Parts: sequence; C-alpha cells; structure tokens
Amino acid sequence: MPLRLPAAFLRAPIAHRALHDGADGRPENSLSAIAAAVEAGFGIEIDLQLSFDGEAMVFHDDTLERMTGQPGRTDAQPAAALAALALQGGRGEGIPTLAQTLAVIAGKVALLIELKDQSGRLGPGDGRLEAATARALQGYEGPVAVMSFNPEVVARMAELAPDVPRGLTSYAFPREDFPQAADNPALEAHRARLAAITDYDRAGASFVSHHWRDLDNPRLGELRAQGAPILCWTIRSAEEERQARRVADNITFEGYLPATG
Repeated sequence: MPLRLPAAFLRAPIAHRALHDGADGRPENSLSAIAAAVEAGFGIEIDLQLSFDGEAMVFHDDTLERMTGQPGRTDAQPAAALAALALQGGRGEGIPTLAQTLAVIAGKVALLIELKDQSGRLGPGDGRLEAATARALQGYEGPVAVMSFNPEVVARMAELAPDVPRGLTSYAFPREDFPQAADNPALEAHRARLAAITDYDRAGASFVSHHWRDLDNPRLGELRAQGAPILCWTIRSAEEERQARRVADNITFEGYLPATG
C-alpha cells in the first residue's frame, strides 16, 4: 500500500525552489530562501542534483552557468567546490547540501523534494542520487515527500526509503518535447507512457504534481478517484491560483505571496 501524503502538504502553499527573491538577495534553492519560507509558514519545494563525490545537492540545473556564472556540469564538481560557488542574486552563499537544508527546516514545514533526472532520458539510471537522498533522509522526522519526472527514480526511492511518500512530477509530455520520437517507436511509446502517467502504481506513487495548465487531463480525475492528492506547478499569480484550485488540492508557487491558510 503506497504511503499517504501527509496532511501538511495540503495546507500551506508550497514555495517553488523555496521562497526565493533575487531583489532581496535570496536565490532559488538557497538556504536563505529556505529559511524565509520556514519563517513565512510555507511548504518548500527543492530540487536535487548529484555532486561528483556523491552528495545530494540542492540545485535545479544539470549545468552551473545560469545560477553561478561558472561553466561546466554540476555533477563534475565535488560538494565542497559547489558549496564555494556563490549563487547569483545572493549575498555570497553557495549551493547547499540536502543535509544542510534538512537542518534548517527541522520539520517545521512540509518539504517536497524533486530528484532531477540523471539518466538524460527519463529512464533507468545508476541510482546514485537516489542513494544519496535516502542517506540524508535517514532519521529526519518532519513531513517530507520525494518526487521525480522519472518513474524509475520514484521506484528506486520506494526501495531505498520505503517510509518516505513518493509522487510523480508530470505534465502533458507533448510530442514537440520529444522530436526524436517521430522516427523512434520505442521513444514514442515511452513518451506516451509518461503522458498517460501509467507508471503511477508501478512506482509506488501516492500523489502527482502536475503542470497547472494541464489540470483538465482526464488521467488526473482517475487518480483522484483512487485517492491521489493532486498538487500542481508552477503558479505565478493569484489569478492562476484561483484557476488551479478548481482541480488541484494544493499549489507550488513563485513570484507572488499566496495566503498561507
């Protein structure tokens, strides 16, 4: 039986990449943005990438340039070097580890962790990020859940951290996002499976976080009928929130401040 998503994930809105604000010196996925979300009472969504030496790092991109101004891949640098890279738009802070993030949150608000795809094809990978995530989460007692666009990552987390609720990050997976699929039947079949969220049960998922502009997807109704909470990403205004909440049980937001309750 899949683990149920804790009620904390359905109360306060969830700050996308934490409560970041470049104008106030809080970069996305930074400890300052995480601390601000805790203080404001919002849930927190973060992203994980793997360092060269196998540490789960709180960072969205697989390359460093956008957020640090430095060239190269995130997974080509050890954790200490990533921690020493100043995040752009901040006040000198570097890329944090998942362990540091957990210490700042300390169970005060819900934490939604997205594991970024390490395979490059939303398929089977080497499992190193999943293992690093599971290690960091051992003994953590606050409300926490993991998710990924890659069903294989979610299935691996079911093995490595069976007590942590799991979900699928999803959207319409349109054909234009998979141009090679036109000449590759296997890739087209894979895209179609992702779009239909057919791996939900196999991955041991108990919720989805779906793109808010695709919330009329009939598959979401099917999942809701079997008890799945529907989260959505990423809301950027009160009007978008109003529309999304017709379907979604909670929102992930950025760029404005929704009500916390």
